[in-house]
Amino acid sequence: MARPTRFEQHRWLGDKRSMVVHDLDNVGDPCAVDDLLASERFLAFGPDTLPEARNRCFAPCRHCVQQTDT
Repeated sequence: MARPTRFEQHRWLGDKRSMVVHDLDNVGDPCAVDDLLASERFLAFGPDTLPEARNRCFAPCRHCVQQTDT
């Protein structure tokens, strides 16, 4: 899947519905990012880091976030 053009400068995208954060560098079909964008219930983080997403209570997606990402 290609990175959404709205998020060219962002790696991490949070789903407000499920409180899961997705890694746009590794996202796959199970993540359903297209559905997330259509729902308009997403969040980009500043700073654009996984620790910031965790700080905002988002859990890493088990499909696209690698265990070594910090």
